[in-house]
Amino acid sequence: MPAPDVAALLAQLERSEPDIAEPARVAVEWLAGGEALETISQFDVCEFLWYTLPIKVPGDQATIARALGRLLRLAGMERYAALCDSPATARILLTYAREGEEAGAAAYHRELEATGVLPPDVAELSWSSIMGPEELGAHVACAAALELAIVTGDPVDREELTRRWLTAPRAELGGDCWLHRVHGERLNRWVLGRGTARRELAQPFEVRLHAPIAAPDEPHLEPLRWLLGLARTGVRLTERLNVGRAVAAEAADRFGWGNRTRSGVVRGEADVPALTELRQIAVHDLGALRRSGRRLVLTTTGRNLLDDRAAMWEAAAPTLLVPAPGEHDFEVSIRESALMILVDRDVVRDGELRDRVAEVVNGEGWRATDGGRVGGADLTGPLARLRHRLDALGLEAAAHTPEATGPALETAVGRASESARRAAGAVPWRLTDAGRRAALAALRAQALRPRQYAGLG
Repeated sequence: MPAPDVAALLAQLERSEPDIAEPARVAVEWLAGGEALETISQFDVCEFLWYTLPIKVPGDQATIARALGRLLRLAGMERYAALCDSPATARILLTYAREGEEAGAAAYHRELEATGVLPPDVAELSWSSIMGPEELGAHVACAAALELAIVTGDPVDREELTRRWLTAPRAELGGDCWLHRVHGERLNRWVLGRGTARRELAQPFEVRLHAPIAAPDEPHLEPLRWLLGLARTGVRLTERLNVGRAVAAEAADRFGWGNRTRSGVVRGEADVPALTELRQIAVHDLGALRRSGRRLVLTTTGRNLLDDRAAMWEAAAPTLLVPAPGEHDFEVSIRESALMILVDRDVVRDGELRDRVAEVVNGEGWRATDGGRVGGADLTGPLARLRHRLDALGLEAAAHTPEATGPALETAVGRASESARRAAGAVPWRLTDAGRRAALAALRAQALRPRQYAGLG
């Protein structure tokens, strides 16, 4: 059967129902964009009726929806026509009109989810709300596959079908798969970020980050593994809900954190910043521990991570770039730039790192709170957090020799605790071999993250 001709359908509608011919023309132009009607899907129709029409199309929305339904019926597309006249469409349009765009968009997303044709997020890919051409093509293709499965009456596991559709080699892609196309698009977008200095720094990573970064063969993430192991039987907390002195002292001794304590004496968790950061990672970022009364206990997620070294690596390495509460892209950009600088260098002086990071973030257009150029003081907080995270996961090698920054500084801090020397900028940065891999894994996760509108995550 030949595909319905839009011009012929509009001419027929002009003769039979001239009052809705023009609204129908407007609707089909927005919906099909000049393509044949056979190319549209249920997802396309829902998106037009429940998002594009109420937000972008001027005119009487109810009339436009009704006119589109009439045209689709003339084309023999009854299922899609029924959407135009459905109670769901009337309800969503009314929500936009009465409660505004945010409430209408929320109603649209709920109704779209209920149709079953919306591709879900899967472990391999979380969808963006701002899609590039490749991701949009993958999303549309997955939605059409879900629709076909529903219409033919096949049992539909949406996640499994979406995963299969994303990862299977496809002839129309020259044997490639949609997942590789989306990852390639996101990596390219990340590399081409803002600023010449940022692009030059990121360019060599586009190829390096295309494949997942494997965990090292040697022991790694030992502090995290140790803490989760203790939590199998529960970690006692003090009245102030801190880790007790005995556990804090054991951590400081076991992982070399003793010379990095604030006071030089371990009296509890507050004296071991790396332990506090490790707890933050385990509880808030990974969901591997939770507090039960005055104990930290292992969650099901934590138990699974302990039993699967690859899963622990995949989950923990990206936490190097997870934003802290209240942080924004500015702070993450600082740490991201620092990791790109550190990953291929044996030792980097603190001052050199700060100068290079400042050059990159200023080139991206970031500015200090007073509107001036970003300087060393603006980098202190984000870089300190990165260092605490590297410490907490056992990813930074000990560096005990003060930088050659002059006799006065060496006299002042050369015999001080490493914590004091770090505060004075006297300890260089040096990643372990596992640290380099973790940095690459964190950068890859950052590059492949979904793009979202502000407020959507």
